[in-house]
Amino acid sequence: MEVLRIKSIDTYAIRHKMLRPSGTVEDCMFQGDNDELTFHLGAFVDKKLVSVASFYFERHPLFQEQYQYRLRGMATLVDFQGQGLSSALLRTAFPVIKQNQCTILWCNAREKAMGFYTKLGFIPHGELFTIQNIGKHILMSINLG
Repeated sequence: MEVLRIKSIDTYAIRHKMLRPSGTVEDCMFQGDNDELTFHLGAFVDKKLVSVASFYFERHPLFQEQYQYRLRGMATLVDFQGQGLSSALLRTAFPVIKQNQCTILWCNAREKAMGFYTKLGFIPHGELFTIQNIGKHILMSINLG
């Protein structure tokens, strides 16, 4: 397995297949995908892209830190789940985020992924909420300071 920086367009097929299969590929093109401080990582197995994650320089009003990153669109193809690929993407991203003077990473985690994030040190904030056509989520964050 190898983790590399990828372009936003490289994330769309996996985002679509795993996160929004009932929508269109356009539904998987997120605002900020091509911003200067946004970066995308991909995990490759035998040179095949099988897992993606995107990181946006974006502030959530709940957190006091001036500079924050948001994790969005993390997904792994079914045949490659449970192999530590998402964890590897995050471990690769943490030092990049810290280099950008940020000490907090937050995300709107799907309810079924809460356990995964908790194991990595993320903490939940508030109550579950529903994102239309996607499902229940909870705000989670990790302090990287």
